[in-house]
Amino acid sequence: MWLPIFGLILGLIIGYLSPFTVPVEYAKYFSVAIIVALDSVMGGIRAYKEGNFDTTVFMSGFLVNILAACVLAFIGDRMGVDLYLAAIVAFGTRLFQNISIIRRHIINKR
Repeated sequence: MWLPIFGLILGLIIGYLSPFTVPVEYAKYFSVAIIVALDSVMGGIRAYKEGNFDTTVFMSGFLVNILAACVLAFIGDRMGVDLYLAAIVAFGTRLFQNISIIRRHIINKR
């Protein structure tokens, strides 16, 4: 369980210290990708806590979800509709659900 958390913390530190900036026209896509990535990591931690983690499922879900959310944001951008907000709401909701389930697993273990 410590490996995903370590990777998340390491990624946050590298992102904070790097001089990389995201151009404004890609900010929507980047925000969607971050939320989806966090949702996938928390889903992986949840699956590990529940004893049914599968690396193939995790990696395929990670890539497919990011791709689907970014395509949704792109289509919405071309139509002039903020469809990226739908992805943010959907994956944000799942993210908080996964966090609450992980919290319950940790509390019940103690």
